[in-house]
Amino acid sequence: MKFFIDTANLAQIKEANDLGILDGVTTNPSLMAKEGIKGTEAVMQHYKTICEMVNGDISAEVISTDFDGIVAEGKILAAIHPNIVVKVPMIKEGIKAIKWFTDNGIKTNCTLIFSAGQAILAAKAGATYVSPFIGRIDDSGWDGVELIAQIANIYAIQGFKTEILAASIRNALHIVKCAEAGADVCTCPLDSILGLLKHPLTDIGLAKFLEDAKKFA
Repeated sequence: MKFFIDTANLAQIKEANDLGILDGVTTNPSLMAKEGIKGTEAVMQHYKTICEMVNGDISAEVISTDFDGIVAEGKILAAIHPNIVVKVPMIKEGIKAIKWFTDNGIKTNCTLIFSAGQAILAAKAGATYVSPFIGRIDDSGWDGVELIAQIANIYAIQGFKTEILAASIRNALHIVKCAEAGADVCTCPLDSILGLLKHPLTDIGLAKFLEDAKKFA
């Protein structure tokens, strides 16, 4: 399973990349705004900077909701760097745009996926990735990880090549459960990735080793 970090914060991207396990980055307008990145030129430069930091796919989201607007934005984003993946919302115009991007060699990430039916449509259109938002599904009283498993099963049966990118990750356990369910990619905050490092028995064991090592000093 590939690890993407879901942020526009350059320091966090660098920290995750320095671990040696980072495969890509996902961003959106909200994350850009959180970092104080405003204006088209500044946003484009920020994407370019991220692409130069990380050797992997970088999802850059469109804000248009009509076919022509999505395509126009997507072409501009794709021109920034070969690693850019155009992030397109799961709407009718978005599916049409994904098919256009697919036919023209531009990678896509279909975002805001909340059902297996949506994931099927995105795969049929040729999306490179689909992004089910499992945390938000959990918030609505359903099981987000179960959706990951359902999509993985359907894709395996049908032979779809689209990768399942588990999004809206809330904690380290989500990452483990998504790996079990068959997600190809997990995108999450840095805290969730670092959470995988932690276990109280590791801390206890290390403390014991260090204490014993003092006896040989």
